[in-house]
Amino acid sequence: MATTSAHRWRFFRAGGFDQVKISSGQDLANLDSLDQKLWVALACPTRGLDLDPRTAELIDTDKDGRIRVPELIAATRFACENLKEPDDLLSATSELKLTAINDATPTGKTLLAAAKQLLVNLGQAEATSVSVETFADPVKLFADTVFNGDGVIIAESASDDETKQVIGEIATSIGTTPDRSGKTGVSQAQVEAFFAALREQDAWFQEGEADPRVFFLGRARTEAAAQGLSAVSAKVDDYFARTRVAAFDPRTPALLNRSEEAYQDIVSAEMTLAGTELSAFPLARIEAGRPLPLTAGLNPGFLAAVATLRRDTLEPILGERTSLSEADWLSVLDKFQAFLAWRGLQRGEPVSGLGIDRVRVILGSGVEARISELLVKDLALEPEATAIDSLERLVRYHRDLFRICRNFVSFEDFYEGKQPASFQLGTLYLDQRACQLCLPVDDPARHVVMAGLAGAYLAYLDCVRKSSGEKMQIVAAFTAGDSDNLMIGRNGVFYDRKGVDWDATIIKIIDNPISVRQAFFAPYKKLARMIEEQVAKRASAADASANQQLGQVAVATANVDKNLPPAPPVPAPPAKKLDIGTVAAIGVAFGAIGSFLTALVGYATGVFRLGLPATLGAFLAVVLIISMPSVVLAYLKLRKRNLGPILDSNGWAINTRARINVPFGATLTSVPKLPPGSRRDLHDRFAEKRFPWKTVVFFVLLVVLGVSWYQGKLDRRLPERARPGHVLGSWARGA
Repeated sequence: MATTSAHRWRFFRAGGFDQVKISSGQDLANLDSLDQKLWVALACPTRGLDLDPRTAELIDTDKDGRIRVPELIAATRFACENLKEPDDLLSATSELKLTAINDATPTGKTLLAAAKQLLVNLGQAEATSVSVETFADPVKLFADTVFNGDGVIIAESASDDETKQVIGEIATSIGTTPDRSGKTGVSQAQVEAFFAALREQDAWFQEGEADPRVFFLGRARTEAAAQGLSAVSAKVDDYFARTRVAAFDPRTPALLNRSEEAYQDIVSAEMTLAGTELSAFPLARIEAGRPLPLTAGLNPGFLAAVATLRRDTLEPILGERTSLSEADWLSVLDKFQAFLAWRGLQRGEPVSGLGIDRVRVILGSGVEARISELLVKDLALEPEATAIDSLERLVRYHRDLFRICRNFVSFEDFYEGKQPASFQLGTLYLDQRACQLCLPVDDPARHVVMAGLAGAYLAYLDCVRKSSGEKMQIVAAFTAGDSDNLMIGRNGVFYDRKGVDWDATIIKIIDNPISVRQAFFAPYKKLARMIEEQVAKRASAADASANQQLGQVAVATANVDKNLPPAPPVPAPPAKKLDIGTVAAIGVAFGAIGSFLTALVGYATGVFRLGLPATLGAFLAVVLIISMPSVVLAYLKLRKRNLGPILDSNGWAINTRARINVPFGATLTSVPKLPPGSRRDLHDRFAEKRFPWKTVVFFVLLVVLGVSWYQGKLDRRLPERARPGHVLGSWARGA
């Protein structure tokens, strides 16, 4: 997008590149004319930032969890068009005065009217402003409303009891939808599904009523008979199947009636009058060809079910009976074939619980039209409800939009340092340092792949709040001090932007130079560590050998005390034989070392002969030769430290190199400093004795000066009497 507007932009230089400075409402209003190549970021996540999630959600119109350039431009355009003075956005306050809304446009008029109506609804008709806190609880805004433009009606929306009852039946049969008032109601789709199910249920019953075989006892009595039949038909079938087996083989009745052992577990425990413990036993005693008794000798677990079957099913078909033969049972089942086939084609299941009589009452009451009128009445208020949503958008933009732009279009907050950037999660205190550049991390293993290209010293930490069990992971950049005391497992304390403290533990480190000073001393520290390691290894080996010898002595002493023969000595490891080649190699090595020492002594003697300035210069040259490669490499890396890869790892789309040079890096990590006016007591009675470097240096300088004086190298700077020839001659003559 090329810049075609006549708007004049201001830029500032930070991080090694030019950034636009947003300092007026007109800057915000003209963001659409700013070339995207000049934007610092092209996209950022809506989470993991010091940004109100609701504001981010409103800007993210496509709901993909990211804020992009077109969405931010649309947000600034909406805010600037609906405010009389776009400069009001720079105040970044949570309170928006009604007089600041631009009522010269149709949208602005609607927003102003919505604001006034909202204040009336909240009982604040005299208020002159709305704030972000007004929208903190969306339910509260519509708590006392029955029509609020969301297309959902609640029972209270109806004025008559019948309509209220039907709305409740819709909710029970089809389901509910949350209303803006916080209550549950029904939507247009649910109402339509309910009445469609009513019609299907009615049509299905009409088909059954048209066939005389279906409701052969009349609709009500047939349904009752079918219900009694279904409750116990499986057990009746089981009974007659068992009587057939008993007729087939006279040996089986004892098995078919269950053995005594099967009753033992039941009768040994307390039983109930309902006899549910016997539900798995036959319906009655099994005998070949025996009819099913309907009054006496029945399984106690099915007395009630058989009584219902006899009353509602058998007697209306067969007449008064005290027993039921298999032939009569089969004839009863045949009577229900048409009914069961019809029931298998059931339609309108969601409303089947209402019963066909209630279904037909609802269909004939005209309540469907009344509910449709209520839905139309509610939807008529949709513009007002939408205006309230837009009003919330304007109020939140009034507070947050300017800061978002200062952390997206440019990184002014980050480089200016007056307040933390939106992506800075908090401050980590560890190893006498406070690291301000801390960002959230979802997956350290994945994050480190991109963040490692930043060239910064990064520490990944697990953060835990033991009081609540909350956990999170962060990455902190160390940009000052050194890394000598930073290692995996070290603990610190992390304070988030709300001031809440977390226990933090380092779990991973990306090692890069922190400062030039650290790089200068790095070679010497490495040498010292190598010497320490070698000394520790030798001391450990000597200690192990001493312990082995001590153990041998202890065993020998114990054997003597017990009059046991002494333990055989542990054979010493055989000495390695040196062949002629090894001897020759050692000789060559000693010769090389001797030559080196001779050359070193000769060089040192030559240097000392050049005088004190040359000696000091040579010493400094050696130091620079050792440290310079490390310093140069560190300097080059520190100049290339880049914030971009770290933010890219967090889901940003950074459009440039946001460098963190040495001076700026020093502001991101604070090192300890004593407060002004503090007094220090330098005496430490537990301090370790130090090597007398000052004394040694003094005597070395004294020797160097003495040698130089003796060799006459200082004659040009000394009077005649102080020269060695005169002094030594006078001393010789006096002697």
